[in-house]
Amino acid sequence: MSYISFVSRPALALGKRTFVVGTLNVTPDSFYDGGKYLDTDKAIARIDELLKQGVDIVDIGGESTRPGSVPVSAEEESARVIPVIKAAREKFGSVSVISIDTYKSAVAAEALKAGADIINSLGGVSLDPAMADAVAESGCPIVIYHIRGNPRTMQEGAIVYEDVIADIKKFFEEQVALLVKHGAKKEQCILDPGIGFGKTVEQNLEIIRRLAEFKTLGLPIMIGVSRKSHLGMILKDALHLSEPAPPEERLEASLAETAVAVLNGADMVRTHDVWETRKFLAVIDAMRNVR
Repeated sequence: MSYISFVSRPALALGKRTFVVGTLNVTPDSFYDGGKYLDTDKAIARIDELLKQGVDIVDIGGESTRPGSVPVSAEEESARVIPVIKAAREKFGSVSVISIDTYKSAVAAEALKAGADIINSLGGVSLDPAMADAVAESGCPIVIYHIRGNPRTMQEGAIVYEDVIADIKKFFEEQVALLVKHGAKKEQCILDPGIGFGKTVEQNLEIIRRLAEFKTLGLPIMIGVSRKSHLGMILKDALHLSEPAPPEERLEASLAETAVAVLNGADMVRTHDVWETRKFLAVIDAMRNVR
């Protein structure tokens, strides 16, 4: 059994069940819930709802990273997320575990001071090398999630990998080595292959199908497929729709892909739909744990 350890809160023990990470986008333009939780009071009400649904980690983000998205400044991103993190820590105390979804070291450092426990970083430390020092100095866990290029360009042009699993594994190995070089510990790292971040539909499916191959790296694996666009395209072809299924019609597809990911080794699932996912995982985990 492995653990995710924090500085000031009890460690999460991984192994017997799949942990659920609930997404909270404090943004005007995220693809599914953009604009719903920009108001701090609404964001706190949503966190309260997620905690009552049994979420393990609340993942708060202040910049949309959907394909083609335009980045915001660190100042704007902090202005969106820091009040929410401070209010959540004040209201819920140590009950909540909070991750900050950012690739900017300045935002991450400020979020950790405000009460965040985990950095969930697109590209690990590749988009902002100073992130390595932020992780080493804080001792916090970091989710390294893979991306090809950056959010604005990741789906442009031919998306080619020599071997998508081998290429992502190499990226993970390089990122972990860089973090360790800066003083972090390997055990602080969590791996996310970045479904939808610079991948074709076929490559996304191959990652899920071959997810177990990442287990050789000896670190927890997080997966995030919740309502993503490739699911809409799959449903379009399978159900003979005139256009890709919109995000609000992708729940069942999300759960189907989640099932395969968990059976292939995912330790943590990032989702917009915490209660539905928890009920679903209760059965999957029960089946996995039958001896």
